[in-house]
Amino acid sequence: MSTRLKFNETEPAGYRQLVAMEQYLGHTGLKETHKDLIYIRASQINGCAFCIDMHTRDARKHGEAEQRIYALSAWRETPFFAAEERAILALTEEITLISHNHVTDATYDQAASLLGDQYLAQVIMAIITINAWNRLGISTGMLPAV
Repeated sequence: MSTRLKFNETEPAGYRQLVAMEQYLGHTGLKETHKDLIYIRASQINGCAFCIDMHTRDARKHGEAEQRIYALSAWRETPFFAAEERAILALTEEITLISHNHVTDATYDQAASLLGDQYLAQVIMAIITINAWNRLGISTGMLPAV
């Protein structure tokens, strides 16, 4: 696959809006570890190779353990993730795959009880943001550097 168009050059105003979402997230209390887990897991589900490459690199720079990165697609089967992280990952999966079952009350309620309203809102915004980036990357044929 080759890159189709350079969105930031073709439609810079729209691209800047996604960048603004990233900047907003940087000014919230969202923990870098949580953002990294959200970004990697959503990108795995969506099959965005560009974002998987970028965000696993970012996670390593932020000190994430290789073992947790490798096990992320099977997080339910490991003891590597804390209760908050598990709630965030479950929410990430349900929002990313929203057409399957929407977001179940059980998943939402668990996340709300562990995270509180404001942090939950920030997590949801991060999930929405990476899903937008994934769709942009996949639809325009963005590829990781070799």
